[in-house]
Amino acid sequence: MGGTRSVQAIAVVAAAVVVAGVVFAYFQRPGNIDSGQSGTDTGMRCGTTVCQVVIGKSVGKDLVELLSGTGGGRIRVTGASGPFIFEMTIAELGATVTDKSLECREAAVSVCLVRGDGGGKVFGEVLFRKDGTWTRAQTAYLSSAGYLGLHDVNEDGTADVVSAQRACDGQCNDSFVQVFSALGANVGCTTPAPAREQLPGWPAPVPKLSQLRPCADS
Repeated sequence: MGGTRSVQAIAVVAAAVVVAGVVFAYFQRPGNIDSGQSGTDTGMRCGTTVCQVVIGKSVGKDLVELLSGTGGGRIRVTGASGPFIFEMTIAELGATVTDKSLECREAAVSVCLVRGDGGGKVFGEVLFRKDGTWTRAQTAYLSSAGYLGLHDVNEDGTADVVSAQRACDGQCNDSFVQVFSALGANVGCTTPAPAREQLPGWPAPVPKLSQLRPCADS
């Protein structure tokens, strides 16, 4: 009970993190190409070092890439929607990004989740494309039970953010799943299970909408 009442406090690590996408003078790249690590980008710095391209995913005719350096990172979008550059919030929080850190779902409102490990937790942030423009969602996310992913739980055609959390302020093994709309609203929470391995669908917990109930206020 005490753990579920702390859902909001542990799930959202930074509200209203508003960092506008800055149009960057960068040549557009062709769409429909996923890229692995592709070396340095001498035209930009990430923290105190030159940016390294970590991973890229195609979203329709756009290419979304994660760039990382010492103490900082960037998210770059090039393609049909026009070039955008966003500072990577989770890098500033100390999270490390790898070639597994980017997940994207294309739809009428396309969603990309950027996630990284830091201090035994998983940090995440979301970008979405609506009406041809990429925007950063105003919330950063934290999973204390080791999972952040994208799934359309409420079946509205737009991917939701699914986060596994430990209850009891992290002092017990009880765990639950919290679901957020990628546009910011809290969709709901599952009833805590005795261990995260017992969450529905673990290791990629995807609850049904019928398994969610309102999350307790902190």
